[in-house]
Amino acid sequence: MSDLLEVRVWRGGAEGAFQPFQVPRRPSQTVLDVVTHIQRHLDPTLAYRFACRVGMCGSCAMRVNGTPRWTCRTHVDKVADDGHLEVAPLANLPVIRDLVTDMEEFFSKWTRAKGRFVPTRTRADEPAVVEPTSAKRQEADAGIECIGCAVCYSACDVVTWNPDYLGPAALNRAWTLVNDVRDGARADRLFAVAGDAGCHACHTHMSCTEHCPKHLVPTKSIAGLKRATTGALLTLAPWSDE
Repeated sequence: MSDLLEVRVWRGGAEGAFQPFQVPRRPSQTVLDVVTHIQRHLDPTLAYRFACRVGMCGSCAMRVNGTPRWTCRTHVDKVADDGHLEVAPLANLPVIRDLVTDMEEFFSKWTRAKGRFVPTRTRADEPAVVEPTSAKRQEADAGIECIGCAVCYSACDVVTWNPDYLGPAALNRAWTLVNDVRDGARADRLFAVAGDAGCHACHTHMSCTEHCPKHLVPTKSIAGLKRATTGALLTLAPWSDE
């Protein structure tokens, strides 16, 4: 094994190019370690994003050899192709500079999918009791650990083809709220995710599920929304809870 890694890093904006670097190879080295070494020792102008470094925040997500990943949890030994690495910004998002992408559209789609909890009780009311074993609670729990890293969004072919598509993260969030019995916006939420750019646009390629670092299954959440929106459409009073 060579003592040096040959690393190509994306520089510039959308019309940028890859720049080569040589980085010392070390035991237990992560891709984020490699990028940090470049910024601290070889080129201080390199722009990238990170925070926790332990897989809690998701802000260090980038494409490594073409695959979206958390770079802080990706060990070089597992992804280096014959001692070579290629590090690029996430796909399907505008590039601000180098490895930093603009997340505004990603999170605005959460808003469009009605991804905000709408309470049905006030502070004066007794807290709602939701049984941990109930079917809806388990459906919500299955997707609630999403931290908004956008790895699934970068991996989604449908977003690439249709930039208006809400994407797996926003739809997964909508599904957790559809199953939250405390929430009061189920009807509005189903209407929001039922349009041309909503859950029915998903082609079930499973890319989001395959690449999710949290091992969530957004494809299952989207399938649940497809059933729920179709069921609502077939009722006598569409988009109502009655």
